[in-house]
Amino acid sequence: MTNVNEPTEILSAATIEKWDDSADVVVIGYGIAGACAALEARRAGADVLVIERASGGGGASALSAGIFYFGGGTDVQRAAGYEDSADNMYDFLMASTGAHDAKLVRRYCDNSAAQFDWLEAQGVPFTRGHYKGKSVIAPTDDCLASTGNEKLWPFKQIAKPVPRGHKVAKEGDGGGALAMDALMTACEAEGVRVEADSRVNAFIRDEKGRIVGVRAKQSDGEKYFGAKNGVVLAAGAFGLNREMVSQYSPQFPDTCEPLGIPNNDGDAIRLGQAAGGDLRSMDGIIATASFYPPEQLIKAILINNKGERFIAEDSYHGRSAQAIMEQPETMAYLVMDSAIFAYPEVGHANHRLIDGWETIEEMETGLNLPKGSLQRTMAEYNEGAARGEDALFHKDSDWLQPLDKGPFAAFEVSYSNSCYYFITLGGLRTSADTQVLDSSGKAIPGLYAAGACASTIAQDGRGYASGLMLGPASYFGRVAGENAARAAG
Repeated sequence: MTNVNEPTEILSAATIEKWDDSADVVVIGYGIAGACAALEARRAGADVLVIERASGGGGASALSAGIFYFGGGTDVQRAAGYEDSADNMYDFLMASTGAHDAKLVRRYCDNSAAQFDWLEAQGVPFTRGHYKGKSVIAPTDDCLASTGNEKLWPFKQIAKPVPRGHKVAKEGDGGGALAMDALMTACEAEGVRVEADSRVNAFIRDEKGRIVGVRAKQSDGEKYFGAKNGVVLAAGAFGLNREMVSQYSPQFPDTCEPLGIPNNDGDAIRLGQAAGGDLRSMDGIIATASFYPPEQLIKAILINNKGERFIAEDSYHGRSAQAIMEQPETMAYLVMDSAIFAYPEVGHANHRLIDGWETIEEMETGLNLPKGSLQRTMAEYNEGAARGEDALFHKDSDWLQPLDKGPFAAFEVSYSNSCYYFITLGGLRTSADTQVLDSSGKAIPGLYAAGACASTIAQDGRGYASGLMLGPASYFGRVAGENAARAAG
C-alpha cells in the first residue's frame, strides 16, 4: 500500500542524467483547476503535459454537484432579473469570507461573469433557470440558486443580496462530471498530453532556484519530466489524509467523513511546502450535515446543551455546522413546534429525532438542559418572532415564526450523533497571479498553484458558499496556465 505521507524532495537539475519527457508547462493534477490550466496554457502556444496520479482525469471535481460561485452580472443572473456588479460581489466576499488577499478577491470578482461565459463556451452546459427554494443542492436542472450567506445579517447590509450559485445543467447532484467531460474533451482537441498513473514525488530545481521539472513514480519505476516554462500544482485538497487533518485541525471531530477521492491526501501541498511555499488557513474546514430541506425547518431554532441559541438559523448550512462545532461538546439540538414539524430530508445526515413533549418545560427536562434555560430562550425568541424581529441574531423575518404550538420536538444535530461530511480549505499561499509564495511573500520561480491545494477566498465554514471551490479553481487554473506558458525559463 502506498504511504500517503511518503517524503517529498527537491532535486538538483544538475543531477538528472536523462529526462524521460519535457514540455513547456507541466500541470500536476487533472481536476477542474488542472484542466483549465492545461487548456489555457495550450491556447497560449505552450506544449502542455498533464501528470495525473489516477488512471484518468476528473478528480474530486467530477464527483461534485457542479456548482460554481459566479457573480458580477452573469447572463443567468440577468435572465432571472437580478442586478449584480463586481463591486457588490467583492464587498460581500470580503465581508463574509475573511479572505486574506484583497487583490486576489478583486481579480476574481472582476472576471467572474466572463469566467461563466468561458466555461459555457467550452461546452459546460448551463440552463437559464432559477431555483428559488432553500436547498443544499437544487433538485432541478436550474442554474441559479442562493448558495451562501448573502441574505444573512450583517452581510445583507453591506452588499445587496444576489444569488450567485451557478449549477451545471443536471437535475440534482452530479453536474461536476458533465463539466469535467466538456473540459477534458476540449483539452484533447487542443492537443494537451496526459501522463496518467503517475505520482509526482519531487520537484527539480536549477542552480538559480527555479522549478524546472518533476520526478514521478510509475508502475515501472521513476521518471523525470522537464518543465521549460513552469509547473502548475493542481492536485487537490488533503481531507483524505487523516494525519494532516489532525495536525492542522486537532479540534476537528474525528467522527466526520471527508468528501473527495483517495488521492486528496495533500501531495500537492506538501510538494509546494518542500519547495519553500508558505501555507495559509490550514485549519480551515467546511463541514455539512444540513437540517434543511424542507425549508420550513429554518423556522426552528438551534440550541446548545446549555439551552441557548448560538446562531441565526437561516445561515448557510456550512456556517451553521461551524457554529455547532464550536459549541460545548459539539452538541446541538434543532427545536420545533407542531406547526413546522418535519423530518430533515438529507438522509445521510442521520439527524435523530429524540422525542416529543407536550410542554417546553418537559422538553427542557427531557434534553437534560439547565433548569429554566430553554423556557427562557423560547420565551425571548417567541416574543421577538411575534414582532418579526430577532434581536439576538437578526434572523430574517421570512423565517421568523413563534414556536408556541405544542407538542414540541427536538432532533439531535451534534457532531457525535449526526454524520458530517467535510472538505479542507487551506493550502499554499499564492499571489493573485497564482505564483506560489514563500513565507516572506516572495514568488518561487517557475511554480504556480490553483484549485483545492491553494488557499484562495473561503477560509473556513463560516465564510464558505457552495461554488467557492469550483469557481475560483476554474478561473485561477486558467490564470496559472497562461502565466506559466508565458513565463521566461
